[in-house]
Amino acid sequence: MHDEGEISDLSTEGCCVRIAAPFLCVGSRVVIRPQGLAGMTGIVRWLSGDFAGIEFDRPLFGSVIEHLVRLHPTFVPERRAIG
Repeated sequence: MHDEGEISDLSTEGCCVRIAAPFLCVGSRVVIRPQGLAGMTGIVRWLSGDFAGIEFDRPLFGSVIEHLVRLHPTFVPERRAIG
């Protein structure tokens, strides 16, 4: 199946995807193909309404995240407080 959605909270380990996909369930295998990058495989770890948390099979390199954020500003990485 193929569907389009929005990626947010991108990190080295995964992301949040907003997608109206009733066929998704926790444990589903997915391939995310953002424009400008090859597919990233992962597994759905949680669902909440139209949102799904995806854990990547392989962590992304920081340079890949920077590239994606430049191409797609909505992918802004999750910010964590330090201290």
